[in-house]
Amino acid sequence: MVPTHFYLVLAGILFTIGVIGVLVKRNPIVIFMCIELMLNAANLTFVALGRHFGQTNGQMYVVFALAVAAAEVSIGLGIIVMMFRQKETIDIDEVHLLKY
Repeated sequence: MVPTHFYLVLAGILFTIGVIGVLVKRNPIVIFMCIELMLNAANLTFVALGRHFGQTNGQMYVVFALAVAAAEVSIGLGIIVMMFRQKETIDIDEVHLLKY
């Protein structure tokens, strides 16, 4: 049986990698992947702490977080496609949204 703090350390490492990726990268698709990594780190924390305390609340939160993540990805990818159609690029530095 793996101790709970191993899961929490792994979730912390995954979340840190996601934050660094969001701050450093300029490609919006990579930024969305890093946001998903952060959400999965939070999901891992919910499940690990739910197992540690013997409750199923953590797994219920994960189901809701996955639904929010799916909605976030679908809307974000739609925005990226529209941004590419209008500006012919998806580089964040070159695109000024809400400006024509």
